[in-house]
Amino acid sequence: MTDAPIITKVEVQQCSRIIKDIGREPGSGTPTYLPGAEMEQSFYMTRVFTDKGIVGEYPLAADISRAAELMLGHSALERGFFYAEYARYPMNLLGAVDTILWDIGGKFHNASVSELLGGFRKKLPAYASTMNGGVTGGLSTPESYADFAEQCKEIGYKGFKIHPYPRPELQDHIDAILALGQRVGDSMDLMLDSFCFYRTFADALKVGYACDEAGFFWYEDPYFDGGATEYGHRKLRWYIKTPLLQGEKVHSIQQKVNLLLANATDFIRGGIPANGVTGTMKLAGAAEALGVDVEIHGCGPAQRHTMSAIGNSNYYEMVWVHPDVECLQMTNEIYANYADGLDAVDADGNVGVPDGPGYGVEYDWKAIERLTTATVVHE
Repeated sequence: MTDAPIITKVEVQQCSRIIKDIGREPGSGTPTYLPGAEMEQSFYMTRVFTDKGIVGEYPLAADISRAAELMLGHSALERGFFYAEYARYPMNLLGAVDTILWDIGGKFHNASVSELLGGFRKKLPAYASTMNGGVTGGLSTPESYADFAEQCKEIGYKGFKIHPYPRPELQDHIDAILALGQRVGDSMDLMLDSFCFYRTFADALKVGYACDEAGFFWYEDPYFDGGATEYGHRKLRWYIKTPLLQGEKVHSIQQKVNLLLANATDFIRGGIPANGVTGTMKLAGAAEALGVDVEIHGCGPAQRHTMSAIGNSNYYEMVWVHPDVECLQMTNEIYANYADGLDAVDADGNVGVPDGPGYGVEYDWKAIERLTTATVVHE
């Protein structure tokens, strides 16, 4: 394509912000609500410039500097080439490059990413995905989990997912599951993400039985193997009724599909940071061919646009919400016209898909400059 936009420069701004009242529990390393604590959150605000004046922009979790040499001089529309090339590298590099190139593609064609993908869903059902449980505050007891679920239900959410770790006692997890089932199990889809916390098959099984009793919608990444052991998860499915959702901790779409083919999961987890928009759409197609659903990890403009084009996906994940502290997303600071967070749903618990070319979002560059700690330019 002779008039395709050619990549001329890649600019990466490393950004960092401090989140108050969030810290890491001693001995666990996982972020949770800790009054008085502070935690640093980093991201890479990235811009890819072209000779047509079109600029792709996105806050990425990965630094794409190591990809810049190959990107320079190439058409920014050759997403298939870059996807195939970076499949050999760490998956977060593949996902990051692909994600930002879709923004250029939309702007070049004066269409949203959703339109380029054939998107048809204008409203996406969201579930409230909690921060990790702490030793104090709104997610520290079974009752407080149930209280927050009721709060989310009143806001409009139809689904509620808990991350109960780093609580060391297994019974604490079971008690929270049962409390949720008793309080809102008849009116909300309930999910558990153990984030590969349980150390033994036996512990995962005990928690699975609790999910069965409480009528949970899915049970995600049950135990410490990182979600990779096909035999163990297939065996777990024999014993419990609650569907499993796997795939966040395995990165390639080939590994994810292998979990489905091995009967090691019921739902499959798609991830924009690891697989990009292109890979997530490939995974959705593979899941659809097998008659199962794909659930996209995390929240953000790319997730919304991608989900808008996927029929076999149930919920948008409004992740890291908590009754006592802000959502662990940087959206409210760096975006001028977009936000994720506890109250970023309508009365029916839905989120919209941004309008406009590319991802349809505008950035507050003054805020981004305040957060920038280093800038690297490749040209």
